[in-house]
Amino acid sequence: MKELSYLNKYLFRYKYRLLLGLLFIIISNIFAIIPAQIVRRSINLVEENIALFKMYEGLALQDMIYDIFAGSILIYGVAILAMALLKGFFTFLTRQTIIVVSRLIEFDLKNDVYEHYQALPTSFYRKNNTGDLMARISEDVNKVRMYLGPGIMYGLNLFTLFAILIPYMFSVNARLTLYTLIPLPVLSLSIYYVNNIINRRSEEIQRSLSGLSTYVQEAFSGIRVIKSFVRETDSSEKFINASNDYKDKSIRLTFVNALFIPLIVALIGLSSVITVFIGGSEVIRGAISPGVIAEFIIYVNMLTWPVTSLGWITSIIQRAAASQKRINEFMHTENDIISGDFRKEIQGDLELKNVSFYYTDSGIKALENVSFSVTAGQSIAIVGTTGSGKSTIANIVSRMYDVEEGNVKIDGVNIQDYDLHNLRSQIGYVPQDVFLFSDSIMNNISFGTVNMEQQRIEAAAYNADLKQTIDDFPEGFGTRLGERGITLSGGQKQRLSIARAIARDPKILILDDCLSAVDTKTENTILTSLKDIMRGRTTIIISHRVSSAKLADKIVVLDEGHIVEEGTNESLLARDSVYKALYEKQMQADEAEKQERTLQ
Repeated sequence: MKELSYLNKYLFRYKYRLLLGLLFIIISNIFAIIPAQIVRRSINLVEENIALFKMYEGLALQDMIYDIFAGSILIYGVAILAMALLKGFFTFLTRQTIIVVSRLIEFDLKNDVYEHYQALPTSFYRKNNTGDLMARISEDVNKVRMYLGPGIMYGLNLFTLFAILIPYMFSVNARLTLYTLIPLPVLSLSIYYVNNIINRRSEEIQRSLSGLSTYVQEAFSGIRVIKSFVRETDSSEKFINASNDYKDKSIRLTFVNALFIPLIVALIGLSSVITVFIGGSEVIRGAISPGVIAEFIIYVNMLTWPVTSLGWITSIIQRAAASQKRINEFMHTENDIISGDFRKEIQGDLELKNVSFYYTDSGIKALENVSFSVTAGQSIAIVGTTGSGKSTIANIVSRMYDVEEGNVKIDGVNIQDYDLHNLRSQIGYVPQDVFLFSDSIMNNISFGTVNMEQQRIEAAAYNADLKQTIDDFPEGFGTRLGERGITLSGGQKQRLSIARAIARDPKILILDDCLSAVDTKTENTILTSLKDIMRGRTTIIISHRVSSAKLADKIVVLDEGHIVEEGTNESLLARDSVYKALYEKQMQADEAEKQERTLQ
């Protein structure tokens, strides 16, 4: 219960509902016990009055005795029916309190987990995969809800029923009570054991089904590759093997499930036989009346489900504790990106001084002793090969990560002193890995600003050379994109991402290799538009293509995390530099591409 103690704050939040639910459980159990006592009185009434009825056979008094006798039985029957209805009503109220509380706590817990996820830094998402994050907020929270709802409800029901019923049964006849209860602990332990086997095999089936689904998804997604390499037969054999594994595990679970109900029925039957046998001997001794046997048989059936649920509840608690432990691991993860409280409208002066950074999850040192500065309104290009640390600078400036050594300043203020939301709201970031939401084009462009004017949206689309493409869609800006923008080409996605960044009119614009998926013609069109966009705002152009770097006022060349060259486009081309070699190599590649298109 140590891990589940995290949930105590939610239980305290809804304590009055839970106390009301406990009251309803007690009342419903009282109404469940009373009918058994009425049955005992009815049977005793029949036994005591049948001899009297026969004694007056043939006399007019017999009809009067019958009328009194039948009327009493009718009253008892109506009373039993009324008790059943009242029990059902209060059982309904029980579920409407305790089960509803579990749903409310589930709602609160999911919201808290999701809110905490969003507050965690980018490094957290590098270490944990999306599937695991989703499993903890869905499957694990659902297992916790089973403990908070059915687990607590049936646990309280078992406790209150035993507290009320067992002392009463002992007061009627201790010997009969002891013998009647003998099979019930065996039943509970058996259910617990069988239920654990069922849970274990169910989890194996889920893993097998997950693997099967993943394989099928990959096979269908890569069907063109499979056909190209003529691997259909091999793919089918792998599917058959995975499917057979799922089938075998399902059959094993079916075998255990087949034992579940017979086991319960057998132990209930055994308890009933013991009740009749011991009860009969007690009747012969004169210790109890025959009606007590019927009363105890009803009690046995009443106790069966609560006792059976004890094993089930124990299993629920174990699974909930394991799931809550997984949830707690993330909920106790602290955000190392601490927001300051300094808020202002930034101008755009940017300075990196002796900055070093390495990724803790991989141990890769991305930057070492990097220093450069940009004044407000200027642009700087960060050029280098793959893995040179270019994108790391974008992450540091937008404070997705904090540096270990050195410092980053904006307008002369350490970036860590700024209010995080205030800072990021004034930075436009176009990532290398474009992500678009399954929403309209308009909502994707205006994502960074609430209630953005239509004019700003259209202007951003025009500047990103996307206006004509959008106009060609039947629904224009209202066109809904598929998952991750699958309905657009790679170049269209990147241009839409650029439009989204510039639509919010940022003070600092970061372009992280955002033209890698567009052709030369489209690149030139966007670069021409970017000249106007960059005017008056600090721009960081991160690219491995020198064509993008030509726009910048200053160019920094990175190699394995170090600055190897720094200057303007003209000054770097004027000397024998790494930048010049990269420039000439890319110019030759572009020329070869043009000749190839001409020949086509």
